Amino acid sequence: MQTLIVDLAERSYPIYIGERLLDKPELFKRHLEGEQVLVVTNEVVGPLYLEKTLSALDVPVKLSLVLPDGEAYKTLASAEKIFDFLLGHRFSRNATLIALGGGVIGDLVGFAAACYQRGIAFIQVPTTLLAQVDSSVGGKTGVNHPLGKNMIGAFHQPKCVIADTQTLSTLPDRELRAGLAEVIKYGLIYEATFFAWLEENIERLLRRDPSALEYAIERSCRIKAEIVGADERESGLRAILNFGHTFGHAIETGTGYGRYLHGEAVAIGMSRAADLSRRLGLLEEGEVARIIALIRRAGLPVASPPELDSQKFLELMAVDKKNLDGKLRLILLEAIGKATLPRSVPIEILKETLRQSSFPLPTQIVTNDKNPGF
Repeated sequence: MQTLIVDLAERSYPIYIGERLLDKPELFKRHLEGEQVLVVTNEVVGPLYLEKTLSALDVPVKLSLVLPDGEAYKTLASAEKIFDFLLGHRFSRNATLIALGGGVIGDLVGFAAACYQRGIAFIQVPTTLLAQVDSSVGGKTGVNHPLGKNMIGAFHQPKCVIADTQTLSTLPDRELRAGLAEVIKYGLIYEATFFAWLEENIERLLRRDPSALEYAIERSCRIKAEIVGADERESGLRAILNFGHTFGHAIETGTGYGRYLHGEAVAIGMSRAADLSRRLGLLEEGEVARIIALIRRAGLPVASPPELDSQKFLELMAVDKKNLDGKLRLILLEAIGKATLPRSVPIEILKETLRQSSFPLPTQIVTNDKNPGF
């Protein structure tokens, strides 16, 4: 087991990474508050890991709530179900929520924990690659609105993150690939040597090689912990973690939550942001080619949804937390491994990027017809 620390003074917490961590009750025990615990999971993860998680909890009151699966259920209505359960079972402020699942469950449970009685403890137990490397770390919580993704939320740090890599053995291939999008992001925005490692090892990750997966998770979490430790509330450096996300969130909102997995939408968004960086003279053409090639090798899409024309895309991108005074601001790349802070871009050049349907497909890249948007 590896342990990383997200250094946030009195709100600091550990990230535990390793196999079979759900079999270690001591990891939970040291972070539980009070004697009431509610484990919230979904219909897919629950049958696999709920009983094991409950068995690891040594408290008088340990209850569970199973919610529907999917991005379409990351809503205020789902949060209200959690509030109803907590109030109905008379949970006090001295209680702990446990988020057992992927990014949707983690964001939703974290948001409920931030709101219930103005803030109670919660623990992240991410079971998808995307959640283990990204959404479980950093304290961003929230729900979606029909007009915009993650527009309702709060910063609320967990007591710890328990990333049991054994749970990835039951992860569908498509979900694994979606998680790789966020892994690739870390190399692009912060560490060129990690990006180069991914170019050499992407097939090992797709084969679920245990040592490769653990290294990628540890490296991703270490980068995110460093960034969050320097800028908890996204007033500066932390904004670079949103590389590709303004495009990606627009895709998720515009196509209906669930058609594209979050990582798939972010993969398209990163390809758009890389292309825009080239058009603005920030990024070399060869670097863009490397980025597109790795995204495709990971089995991820790069083409925008055909129903989103440039004008619709712009309207959706306008609903974004990084925008300031009504002006669209984007994270771009100056080089592989070096992202810019949010910056305004000329709309006409942005439209050129949005109008590009896809990118030339190298002959050595094999597409997967089950994925949208190659």
